[in-house]
Amino acid sequence: MGLATDIILIIVFAFFCGLAAQRLKQPIILGYILAGVLLGPYTGGLTVSGTHEIELLAEIGIALLLFALGLEFSFKDLKPVKFVALIGTPIQMLLTMALGYAVGQIMGLDWKSSLWLGALASFSSTMVLLKTLMNQGWLGTLSSKVMIGMLIVQDLAVVPMMIVLPELNDPVVGLPKLGFALVKAAVFLASMILLGTRLLPWLMARIARLGSRELFLLAIAAIGLGVGYLTYLAGLSFAFGAFVAGMVLSESDFGHQALSDIIPLRDIFGLLFFSSVGMLFDPMFLVHHFREVCWLLAVLCVGKGIIFAVLSRLFGYRNVVPLAVGLGLFQIGEFSFVLARLGLSTGSIDQDLYALILTVTIISMVLTPIVSGQTARLYNLRKRWFRHEQLESSNMPRNGLSGHVIILGAGRVGLEIAQILKRFDMTHVVVELDHRRFEQAKKAGIPAVYGDASQEIVLEAAGLRDAAQLIVTVPDLVTTRAIIQNAKRDNPNLDIIARSTTREHLHDMKELGADEAVLPELEASLEMSRQSLLRLHKSPVEIQRHTDRIRQEFYSVLADSSDEYRELVQFRGAEQQFDLQWIKVPPTSPLAGKSIGESNIRKATGASVVGVVRNGLLKTNPDAAYVLESGDLVAFIGSDEDRSRFCRLSRTEAGVTADCVA
Repeated sequence: MGLATDIILIIVFAFFCGLAAQRLKQPIILGYILAGVLLGPYTGGLTVSGTHEIELLAEIGIALLLFALGLEFSFKDLKPVKFVALIGTPIQMLLTMALGYAVGQIMGLDWKSSLWLGALASFSSTMVLLKTLMNQGWLGTLSSKVMIGMLIVQDLAVVPMMIVLPELNDPVVGLPKLGFALVKAAVFLASMILLGTRLLPWLMARIARLGSRELFLLAIAAIGLGVGYLTYLAGLSFAFGAFVAGMVLSESDFGHQALSDIIPLRDIFGLLFFSSVGMLFDPMFLVHHFREVCWLLAVLCVGKGIIFAVLSRLFGYRNVVPLAVGLGLFQIGEFSFVLARLGLSTGSIDQDLYALILTVTIISMVLTPIVSGQTARLYNLRKRWFRHEQLESSNMPRNGLSGHVIILGAGRVGLEIAQILKRFDMTHVVVELDHRRFEQAKKAGIPAVYGDASQEIVLEAAGLRDAAQLIVTVPDLVTTRAIIQNAKRDNPNLDIIARSTTREHLHDMKELGADEAVLPELEASLEMSRQSLLRLHKSPVEIQRHTDRIRQEFYSVLADSSDEYRELVQFRGAEQQFDLQWIKVPPTSPLAGKSIGESNIRKATGASVVGVVRNGLLKTNPDAAYVLESGDLVAFIGSDEDRSRFCRLSRTEAGVTADCVA
């Protein structure tokens, strides 16, 4: 089967290696690289035969990586840390390039190879760092925003680096060519911004109206790869065109949907790219050059970490931020692979330098969670540092939070819940990890905290200890499990309502300590069935009886731990099976201030009081000693004559019948 067999082997090996990396709490891309090592020509066993063909497919992976980066790019993300990101990052890259150049000279490399070494070392890993921050619960902190802001600028710098560095092979010929390339890049960028911002949104709107998800995905891939190919024909980088296309498309109304659709395709081709990188890794090279690798790793990573820490300090960041930034961004990133492959293909660097930087990069990625984890220990040991670093939040009450509702997730469900609570003047706050949704909540005037809700630090910022209720709208069971466990540990009396995805998970919710669980799919299906049966002229009473029975069966796993819920379901069933009516007791009613027995309601009217709502609380089946008060909502059942007699009994002294509602 040739190439097809190679792809199958890579995907299968990448799955198992990625699973192992996930179990070891390492970034999955390290599993992809390991799969490439195992299938590469330098290890025994199964070997991919068409390495060159895989490398060609990996070029698509590079383009899709940059296309997705363009879709994700937003100047809004840089706003909170714009100075350190836009000014500090170029300084960091220049200093790291100078460090790499000096190291290359010490190693006896020529000036061109030394410059390439510095350029390759100047990038940090966006994928590895984001995964590390998510695992450690730092997303949303000031440290993470500084690191992500600097990473965005680094990633943007890949594009000019890919244009500039290859032209250094022959400076005399290359400099004029470089100048012409920069002019072409500027013209292309300007034309894409002018034409693309008008043409691409119009085109995507037309395709979206067709209603075909497949055509929409195909259009996204065609735009990203097609524009990249046009830039290639114009003599520019294929990846550069893909990035610009993504950046232009991100400003349209379809940018978010385009990103969500392209991510699976990007990940598959990205898998091929990282696996192809692993195929070029020679374990014996590490054995034979162990000292050289360790020395280069120590000098570059320690020096780079110090550069990041010092720059963060110089830009006014205090407390733990410089330490966290230095220990988080010391590694060499995945885009260094892209540049290194380009340098190798253009003859700018030799195979030995490529193997050396490849080995150092992989080892630095593996060390990132371990090294960065030392910062977390400092956080835990010195809580006073932690207090100085606030999570990003908006619209928070000036008087603080107390007795409020925390909504985890600012998606469609979470925002609707927030709007309903707002109508009832209930104090609430939402927690959201997606920055775009956080911005939506911010614009809507909803109190919001940006961060990973499965981490204690984020729940603490949302005022968990003083909260009255927690609503978990995220569908992921693993995340929900961590959230409920942390919440119950910090606030044992907290009322928790969680979202479940299957009936089987309801039992897990109960075991974790959730007071209530909701299946959105079930509720939607019941409501759609109700609407359908009503339009088919079925009895509303029968419809309600059946839907309540289905709902009670599904939620029965929670019923034995929630007597109030079971009573409410039974009460709603009684309301449909009998002619139940409500009466609001006025202040001058003869019933006010008397017990049910004293008013002799049952004997005088034949009606039965089955429930009373007072101050928003339901009392079911009150006994004869229960005293009715003015303002009570009284539910009673009986025949038409019985209910009429009850309404007459409740007449006020002024002779006006109290309000009876069917």
